[in-house]
Amino acid sequence: MRKIGLLPRIIAAIILGIIIGSFAPIPVIKILATFNSLFGNFLTFTIPLIIIGFIAPGIGAMGRGAGRLLGLTAMIAYVSTILAGLLAFITANNLFPTMLYHQTIKQFENPESVLRKGYFSIEMPEVMGVMSALLISFVIGLGIAAIKGDLLLKAMNEFRDIVQLVITKVIIPLLPIHILGIFANMTAAGQVFTILSVFAKVFVMIIVLHLLYLIFQYVVAGSTQKQNPFKMLKIMSPAYFTALGTQSSAATIPVTLTRAKKLGVKEEVADFSIPLLANIHLSGSMITLVSCAMAVLFLQGKAITFASLFPFILMLGIAMIAAPGVPGGAVIAAIGLLESMLGFGQAMTSLMIALYIAQDSFGTACNVTGDGAITAITDRLHKRKTAS
Repeated sequence: MRKIGLLPRIIAAIILGIIIGSFAPIPVIKILATFNSLFGNFLTFTIPLIIIGFIAPGIGAMGRGAGRLLGLTAMIAYVSTILAGLLAFITANNLFPTMLYHQTIKQFENPESVLRKGYFSIEMPEVMGVMSALLISFVIGLGIAAIKGDLLLKAMNEFRDIVQLVITKVIIPLLPIHILGIFANMTAAGQVFTILSVFAKVFVMIIVLHLLYLIFQYVVAGSTQKQNPFKMLKIMSPAYFTALGTQSSAATIPVTLTRAKKLGVKEEVADFSIPLLANIHLSGSMITLVSCAMAVLFLQGKAITFASLFPFILMLGIAMIAAPGVPGGAVIAAIGLLESMLGFGQAMTSLMIALYIAQDSFGTACNVTGDGAITAITDRLHKRKTAS
């Protein structure tokens, strides 16, 4: 199974879950629900650790970088990520009432109340709340940067390695089983076909938004570099298709770096920006997470307003800093915000994970391809600041 990618495992889990939910007796569903309860509680326990383990060392390392170039790159990347979230919000807010008109709360009851319960559950309370973890991460990260704390940075990097080990060896391998259980339970409750129809519609919308946002990024980059944006996109296309296969921004860095230099970007700017952007620029992931979150909220019949989503988008842009370089890393980093800011329960979170991972490779491809545009814009602005 380790040789099979995460996406095929998720797809197999969904199909097997539907089959089991259609024919298996109630005791089998309850066994799966027991596993889901234990796994969900463990996931809740690890969320603050994930936030601290990745955000604190990420901010600390960034703050010790190459001054002006670091600040410029980080600012442009954050603005790009937030704009991507706003694009997803505006599009979903206008399309979902039509796209999902017959799939509101009247047909999709609250999963928490209709799904089968497990035989038992073990409470695994988190060591602190999500907001506390975020604040601690900022304090530690900014403190490391301010005092140049090499010892503390090393300790936080080692803590990050431990957390990433938990993600890669425990959470990611067990996710397909968790999703299998959720879909078996939803099939038994008669909800699964509504979910699958939503998957298809939201998936198509997300891919279209990815492509439109890449065009926007390269129109801006082309205007600053005085190049044809579509030729620039063609140059970066190998990075896009490499990311489709790897599902990892980090694993695609060598290809992204080579193609970015072919855009005419100064070598030292590309060498610095591309590895940094692989961790902090997640416009594709932002589009996917916001779109999927709004779809799940819409299914629940919950109000979706700009006032409730915009703070989530702003925090999500920070929470995904140095997200784990593993498939599905961005959604794992976002779980805490989904639960604390949007009120997601375990079933809703599981739907989000399934929705996200089903197109994770496309989101990653959008991220890394956009890195070329951000690097080109940074290169031009850095030249102007240096000249002045």
